[in-house]
Amino acid sequence: MESITNILSEHMINFIVVALMSLVIGLSQRKLYLKNSDILNTFGSDRTFTLIGILGYILYVIGNESLTAFLCGGAALTLFLGINYAQKIFVRQSAGITSIMIALITYCIAPIVYRTSLTVTILVVVSVLILTEMKDKFTQLTKKMNDEEFINLAKFLIIAGVVLPILPKNELIEGSGLTPYTIWLATVVISGISYISYLVKKYLFPDGGVIITGILGGIYSSTATCIILAKKAKDKTGEINEYVCAIFCAITMMYFKILVLLGIFNIELTARYWYLFAIMIAVSALVALFYWKKRGEKQKDTKEVIETDEEEKNPLEFKVAILFAFLFIAFTLVTHYALIYFGDSGLRILSIIVGVTDINPFIINLFQTQHNVSESLLILAAFQAIISNNVVKMLYGIFFSEKKLTRPLCVGFGVICLCNILLLLIFI
Repeated sequence: MESITNILSEHMINFIVVALMSLVIGLSQRKLYLKNSDILNTFGSDRTFTLIGILGYILYVIGNESLTAFLCGGAALTLFLGINYAQKIFVRQSAGITSIMIALITYCIAPIVYRTSLTVTILVVVSVLILTEMKDKFTQLTKKMNDEEFINLAKFLIIAGVVLPILPKNELIEGSGLTPYTIWLATVVISGISYISYLVKKYLFPDGGVIITGILGGIYSSTATCIILAKKAKDKTGEINEYVCAIFCAITMMYFKILVLLGIFNIELTARYWYLFAIMIAVSALVALFYWKKRGEKQKDTKEVIETDEEEKNPLEFKVAILFAFLFIAFTLVTHYALIYFGDSGLRILSIIVGVTDINPFIINLFQTQHNVSESLLILAAFQAIISNNVVKMLYGIFFSEKKLTRPLCVGFGVICLCNILLLLIFI
């Protein structure tokens, strides 16, 4: 870029960028122009949008520091586009305004180039291209979404963007690190991750089958997913290795989710210990791959859809958020007093005990709050809770499958837990 700058002036380079970006937008509109059977419903094409971009460049440059010429040109362009839109409504009985908005964005490329960076310019153009091309997909998605989903989205925006910023950061109990802000931040993060998984499963992979259920369910709740898959495997006649594979896919995604949570709440701890989680992700994935390869030939050609009431529960339900917040407070207080009265050994024992419950509140508490313990002890406690929780999942799987999955689950979870323990002995 420096060598090009030495040959060409800044204005020349910016002109080339504006012209190329405008042409790219114009070409995308040309594609729609040719695709549309009623070509009169589409405004402009490649040359039109390129010339609009060049017009914006000229009027922006000749104004120097003043935007008068550029704004006047924009007003004139808006007037012409308004006349075109009026004709479109009254004569052609069509109300689409997308092409007109794209034309105005194209006109504004020049000031974007001059006042920001090439990266921002490219992001703007790419956004225009994606939004233009995904019209049909957005239409299909909107048809699938019911009114309740928009209400749920509004709920998440309120709890994350309105409630969270105004909460006080004063400690409720001195030395515990527990504040209204940390409580709700943990609730927002875990609800957000679960909500994304819920939306992806419901709208992108509604018929995703057993493996997709394991992958996305592991992000939502690996324990619930193991129970669901074990129940389905109980009623399955013949090959069950696909269900076992899906269960270990859920375990893989559990490790991945915890690594993401660690990165969100404690970046320094992530920088030091990320490789431990990466190793466990790889080990769990290899176990899942092993059982995927063991599937019978008939099973490879089948695709069963998992449909359960548990899976469709929305993670943004008020009672779910309140339950998580309550558990987070409880685990924070228990951890705080365990360290006060029993020291490091108290935290080690507690981490094993909490494995029989939802470990997310406990782990987020470890990562988020400032306990007066070493970083290695925090990681040790987190992994001990995970190991304990994996044992509980194995027992759940055996029980709800009526011992049908006993051998593969014992072998798979045995390998994962053994590797986890070895990592703790070697690196912690």
